[in-house]
Amino acid sequence: MPLLQRYILGELTRTFLVLLTSATLLFVFAGVFSQAKERGLGPWQILQILPYVAPSLLPFTIPSSLLLTVCVVYGRMAGDREIIAAKAAGVNVISIMWPSFFLGAVLSVMALVITDQIIPWSVRNIERTVTLAMEDIFLDLLRARNQVEFREQGISITVMDVKDRTLIMPVFRFSPNGKSQTVIQAQEARLRFDLEKRQVILNLSQGYIDVPGQHRGWFEAEERAFPMPDQNLRAKARDLQVQEIQAAIRDTSEAVQTAERRQAVEAALLLSTGRFDALAASPFRQHPEKIKAEKTHFYSLRTELHNRFAMASNCFFFVLFGSPFSIWMARKQFLTSFMFCFAPILLVYYPLSLMSQNLSRTGMADPTYTVWVGNLVLLLAALFALRKVTQN
Repeated sequence: MPLLQRYILGELTRTFLVLLTSATLLFVFAGVFSQAKERGLGPWQILQILPYVAPSLLPFTIPSSLLLTVCVVYGRMAGDREIIAAKAAGVNVISIMWPSFFLGAVLSVMALVITDQIIPWSVRNIERTVTLAMEDIFLDLLRARNQVEFREQGISITVMDVKDRTLIMPVFRFSPNGKSQTVIQAQEARLRFDLEKRQVILNLSQGYIDVPGQHRGWFEAEERAFPMPDQNLRAKARDLQVQEIQAAIRDTSEAVQTAERRQAVEAALLLSTGRFDALAASPFRQHPEKIKAEKTHFYSLRTELHNRFAMASNCFFFVLFGSPFSIWMARKQFLTSFMFCFAPILLVYYPLSLMSQNLSRTGMADPTYTVWVGNLVLLLAALFALRKVTQN
């Protein structure tokens, strides 16, 4: 690597690391304390999740820090007439900018790896920490009140006492979606939160169970699983890896096809037998709602899959536009160059990206091409700025 390019790459790297560290630390502390306030976490839980919050912020702080970096370095070089001196010495202006293009390409790959591998891992660790904290909070509530109730899930637990993590004389009532109430009484029970399956596992000993319409009687040992309170049974698309998203897309597509075939067969049977009133019954009306929910999840998964690559590559497109624009502005005041450079990105790029994502999530557009619209606009703006810089 020539001396001039090594000098520019070193300036870019040092400035970028300082800006990235400052921005990430600022947002990490803000994000951690907001999560702690929302979920009621204590100081020990805050310290535990602190290292896992930073990776989830890097896809947002890396592009903005990199854009500010090229504005600082190339704006100063242009303002000090170093670019003119280099061109007078026969150095092509493109070769002056290629260290920033190289850094942008490397950071785009890193952003993709962070988004695909590190963020799902950090999210799982945050959930595990929060789940353990929720288990402690849950047991503390039982110690203090002897009763905990989750109305949305139809769960109610009453105990005589709590020793360590063992419930003494618990009475467990479960009535999901307004169905008949299942009642379990036991001498002792232990709670265990299964994060992978998002369930609360109850290990009961020496008790009585009453399941309406099924069975009732005494038992020596019983294990029951119930949905975790305030948890979505379906993981969010942004918390999955690319392979998991592709597998989920295949499963969701098969579920949609199965539901559509089942709806068509049931409709044909009802029409052939003249049971027109059954077409308006609530069980049959549930099919379109299920199909709609599965399709919405399918569109969300596809959008996340393609958007993950588009958002990771914006590091490269940011420097592709920011480097020539900063030289074109030729200002020593890097904040002025940054604002003039960031304003069109803020007013054009991000609204276009959000609009394309929304259209893709609703199934109105194909995410294979739509999510790249913002990057395409940046590419056109970068070509215009490069033309201006190379001509003058």
